Amino acid sequence: MTARRLFGLDRSGPPPRATLEDAPWNVWTIPNAIGFVRALLIPVFLVLALGSESGTDALPAIIFAVIGWSDYLDGFAARITGQYSRFGALLDPIVDRMLVISGVVVVWNFELLPRWALALVVAREVLMLFGGRYALKRGATLRINWPGRLAVGPTMGAIFFALVDLHWLAVASLVLGLGLGWTATVLYIREARRQIAARNGAPSSSG
Repeated sequence: MTARRLFGLDRSGPPPRATLEDAPWNVWTIPNAIGFVRALLIPVFLVLALGSESGTDALPAIIFAVIGWSDYLDGFAARITGQYSRFGALLDPIVDRMLVISGVVVVWNFELLPRWALALVVAREVLMLFGGRYALKRGATLRINWPGRLAVGPTMGAIFFALVDLHWLAVASLVLGLGLGWTATVLYIREARRQIAARNGAPSSSG
């Protein structure tokens, strides 16, 4: 395995066989254990952040950052151990979206970022969560695209910067994250329609 592939920079080639639709769930792996810890920390973050006076206390911001950055840790663990799984492929994006929505709840509650922009973030996350499940049920297998991969950092960063009261940096990151995120969503929808149409033997109308 090359260093670029180990650190997630090289995403060429097909997805690991163990992550495909017909693969076993294989729940008990090291990467999935990291995913479970990330998920369990989200309510801790919410309780601490919503219980603060301004939403900008240090501890919830640190917990948010730990959950966000550990997303790279479970991917690294999967690549170094080879413990890929269908369950992990589904768990990881769900935890990421739960974290984003939880962060939005906090910054919305304390008005740390423009609420219209936060509404667009939530709308995209909900669309991706339910739209992704819809696509999977109809046989579409979507791999994360580059706009979607690049959108994670600015979106998470915007919430973190808001939590530590760096308002101008938070707003700039949020605008960048929204642009990349919605570009990715349009591409996901087009790809899902193409795959579903091909599976049903009908021509795609994505062009």
